[in-house]
Amino acid sequence: MKRLLLITPNLPYPPQSGSGLRAYGLLRGLKDYAANFPLEIDLLAYHDDSVQPRTTPLVNYCASITTASTPARSKRERLQALFTSSQPDIAQRLESSEIRAKLKQLMAAKTYDFVLYIGLETAILMKQARALQPNCQQIYDAANVEHLLQKRIAAVDKGSMRRRPAALYSQIQVGRIWRFESAICRSADAVTAVSEEDARVLSQFRPDHKISVVPNGIFTADYQQASETLDLGQHPLVFTGKMDYRPNVDAMLWFCDEVLPRVTAEIDDCKLYVVGQKPHGSLTALSGNPHIEVTGWVASVTPFLRSAGVYVTPLRMGSGTRLKLLEAMAAGCAIVSTSLGAEGLSSDAISAMRIENDASGFAAAIIDLLRDRSERKRLGEKAQQVAASQYDWSAIIPNLTAVLRTLADG
Repeated sequence: MKRLLLITPNLPYPPQSGSGLRAYGLLRGLKDYAANFPLEIDLLAYHDDSVQPRTTPLVNYCASITTASTPARSKRERLQALFTSSQPDIAQRLESSEIRAKLKQLMAAKTYDFVLYIGLETAILMKQARALQPNCQQIYDAANVEHLLQKRIAAVDKGSMRRRPAALYSQIQVGRIWRFESAICRSADAVTAVSEEDARVLSQFRPDHKISVVPNGIFTADYQQASETLDLGQHPLVFTGKMDYRPNVDAMLWFCDEVLPRVTAEIDDCKLYVVGQKPHGSLTALSGNPHIEVTGWVASVTPFLRSAGVYVTPLRMGSGTRLKLLEAMAAGCAIVSTSLGAEGLSSDAISAMRIENDASGFAAAIIDLLRDRSERKRLGEKAQQVAASQYDWSAIIPNLTAVLRTLADG
C-alpha cells in the first residue's frame, strides 16, 4: 500500500470553503472509489481548533491527522512585507515554524510515496519535504491560477476610485505570484488543475507542458437525498460562499448595488440570502436592507439551496471552478451566473443555467425565472443530471489515481 501525505490550508471538515470541499472530496473519494489503488493517507492541516479533528468523519479516511495553528498576519505586516520582501503575500500567508516542525516529525516517522499540496499557499513546504525525503513524489494541486486571479482582482478594483490603492497592491502581487507559481510548477513532479482552462495557463510553467486535470467535484447524492427546506418567502435568491473572500465580497456588493434593485422593482417581495461564514463588514452592513439577509455561518447550505427560487453567481473575479455552482446544480437549483462564474465548467453544465454579464441582463434573467416555475424546474433537473454524470467524485477520482499510478510506475 502506498502512503500519501495530504497538506491542506485548513481542516477540511466541515467542508465549507472551496479548499475544504475539495480536500474533503479527495479524501473521501480516494477511500470510496480508489479500491484499485489503495492508499494510507495522513493529513497535515492548518487549523484554528474550533473543531476537534478526531470527532469528525476525517478519522474514517485518514491514518493520522496532524494540525498546526493558522498564523495570524495583520494588514500592517502584509504592507510591510510589500517593501521588505520580494515574495508574494500568498507565499508568506501560512509560513510558520510550527507547521515545518510538524512536517519534519511526520517525515521522520514514515516514508511517503507522495505529498499532495492543496493550493499554492501550502506549497511553501515543498522544498523542505523534498530535502527530507528526496524520493517522495511532490504533487501540486492548483485550486486556482493564482496570478490570474490576482490580475482579475486588480482589473476590477482599478475601476473604483476608492479601491485604487488595493488595485495597485494587487498589481504588484501579480508579478510576484507569477514567479512563485511558476517555480512551484517547475519543482513539482506533477501538477493538477481543476479545469482545462487552468491547465492551459499553467502548462507554460512546465518544461513538458503537462498539467493533469482533476476537476472539482461533489458527492451529488448528499444533495439529492437531503429533504430539509426553509421558508425563505415566495421569491428567494441565494448566494453561498466564504464571505470574507474577495471575489465573493465583490460579487455581492456589485449584485446588491446594480442588480437587486432592478429585480425588486419588478418583484417587490424578492429577497436575497447571502449565506456563508465570516461575512465582511461591507456585507453585514447590507442587512439593513429589507430585501437582503446576511446569515453568517450555517451548519449546512443545502436547505438554502433546496429552498432557493434562483441561485445567483455574479462573480466578476476568480479562477478555477466554483464548487458553489456544483452544489447548486446537485441541489437542483435554477442558476443565473456570469461567464466568469461558470468558467471551467463543461458546455453541458453551462447549458443548464442562464449566463448574463451585465446588470440589466442578469436582472432580467432572474425576473424571467422567478416568474416561470416550469423553466426553473427544467433547468434544475438538467443541472442535477449534469452534476451527477460529470461532477460526482466517483467520476473524478480516477483522474487523480491515474496521476498517482504514473508517478509510482516511474
